[in-house]
Amino acid sequence: MNIFKVRKWRKRGMGIFISLLIIFALTISVAISIVNSYKKYIYNLEDIPNDNYAIIVLGAGVRNDGTPSDILADRLETSLEVYKANIGSVFILSGDHGREEYNEVRSMKDYIMKDNIDEKIIFMDHAGFSTYDSMYRAKEIFKVDKAIIVTNEYHLPRALYIARKLGIEAYGVKSDKRGYQLMDSYKKREVLAQLKDFFYVNILKPEPKFLGDSIPVNNSDGRVTEDEK
Repeated sequence: MNIFKVRKWRKRGMGIFISLLIIFALTISVAISIVNSYKKYIYNLEDIPNDNYAIIVLGAGVRNDGTPSDILADRLETSLEVYKANIGSVFILSGDHGREEYNEVRSMKDYIMKDNIDEKIIFMDHAGFSTYDSMYRAKEIFKVDKAIIVTNEYHLPRALYIARKLGIEAYGVKSDKRGYQLMDSYKKREVLAQLKDFFYVNILKPEPKFLGDSIPVNNSDGRVTEDEK
């Protein structure tokens, strides 16, 4: 192959690479822009109309002793504020219980129960392994139509985007009460998570790892979810 053909193929290959790079960058930009447009559904407590909302609390880490991490404790505390404002009527605590020795939802329920909340209105979602799984299961298992989602501000646009795309009339209340360790890394990872869930919701539409029988929160007893997945 002479030098002119080599240059021609190199130039063509570089053109294809640049085109793919541009397409990828545009896809990321569009996905993130769409997801972040859902910030408009983040409300202060006093601005949310009273209704029969399910309060969905999204899990985070627990300590070795089984107690919630700071970031999770503040999500739970915020969910109690939502409940006491008479905006939500039931809790869905969604977290990771994929291993016997690691049980986020047990820790979450124990925290809520310390506030003398009726156990019947506390539903445990043991298979909330991701934000997508939590929202999908809220709709399909717990039959949620209206929800207040409680999590950190950086996380809320994606959670609201997924929920509303799945047919839940969702509003968000941010749980940030202090500074948190590793928050910068959480925010960086969130960019990739937004892109992933954009494709999940619009193209791939996978089912969660676990589904199961329906447990409608409007006419069920939350205690039946103690060992459910």
